[in-house]
Amino acid sequence: MMKRILLLYALFYSCQLIDGKIKHNLWWNIGLEGHNENLLSTYSFLNSANRYEINEDSSQYCQSTLRSLTTGQKQICLLHADHMPIVIQGASKSIEECQHQFQDRHWNCSTTRDGSVFGPVADHANRETALTHAMFSAGITYAVSRACKQGFLKSCSCSRTARPKNLPREWSWGGCGDNIDYGYRFSRDFVDTPEKEIDSGVSYNPFMNVNQTSYGGRRQKLVRRGRIRRQMNIHNNEVGRRAVYRLTKVVCKCHGVSGSCSLRTCYQQLPTFREVAAYLKEKYDSAVEVRYQRRLGELRSRDRRFVGPTKDDLIYFEESNFCEYNPRIGSLGTKDRPCNRTSQGPDGCATMCCGRGYNTIRKYVQETCNCKFVWCCSVHCETCHKLMEIHVCK
Repeated sequence: MMKRILLLYALFYSCQLIDGKIKHNLWWNIGLEGHNENLLSTYSFLNSANRYEINEDSSQYCQSTLRSLTTGQKQICLLHADHMPIVIQGASKSIEECQHQFQDRHWNCSTTRDGSVFGPVADHANRETALTHAMFSAGITYAVSRACKQGFLKSCSCSRTARPKNLPREWSWGGCGDNIDYGYRFSRDFVDTPEKEIDSGVSYNPFMNVNQTSYGGRRQKLVRRGRIRRQMNIHNNEVGRRAVYRLTKVVCKCHGVSGSCSLRTCYQQLPTFREVAAYLKEKYDSAVEVRYQRRLGELRSRDRRFVGPTKDDLIYFEESNFCEYNPRIGSLGTKDRPCNRTSQGPDGCATMCCGRGYNTIRKYVQETCNCKFVWCCSVHCETCHKLMEIHVCK
């Protein structure tokens, strides 16, 4: 009886996934535009020391205000409430960059208001879900690493990474670098927590005799599939963090009389988050389809000709198709999406429209033209009418 209670509790409260299906709000929801602005402006502020503080009791803030956090994440929030505004910004940036990078793809990171951010897409173990896990993980790593450098957080400051061995001896290693080590550790704890919570609440023996339990073989299969899915999610979370680590570089600034550069100070610096997102987009295109090898307890490439996946590869189980409208998988389809008739890339009409063809819409638009500067001091323009052609998928 106790085992059954623990199992039901874990399935209902602790875990976001079972059999790969989303059952309630994802923590990603804190990053949605508008929602996150309210969370930032209403509940947090920068104090006189230029560090984030929470306006209300941290317990109330973590338990009620940030409702989409899991139980474990709320515990982290209680310990690091000042980190939450940064986490919100990182999640928001992840959504923004996902939409920028995939604006010309069949799936373009369209958001929903049902608490899952990307809708039923996240219910399935496909490339898109792999990408979103990596993107959010990278976004939190990036935001926290930069916040440490900027002095917004009490528990971290500038990077203390050891001096690179290949740095010339006469160059100084110092300055205030981005604290990627702290950002990585915090992101790992915060982002991976939802995937690990159920294991602490369920006593599960994979060699259990079905005849000795009332749960039956189907329950075991569901729990096993859920664990495999969480293993996939944790792997893809790590890919996102490693992307930030991999693209972080050493930069140097010159000092000296009249810019002589007689002295150089070097430190660790993050890339732009757009570079990180573009890197993850490449990983999306080369993602590895995997299968679970029960004998080894590992996820291996489905194509036996290839070894892998590596720690830098995004992995997935299910193929996806977003050409047609299919609410079950979260596909909005590409009907009425604009396309580029002359492009051979993913934004081209042949690819975007999935072979269905396209319609051409001609319309006149107004635009300013023949602008002249008039002394002093104004600009006079005429209004011109221009015929434009817009191509949209059938």
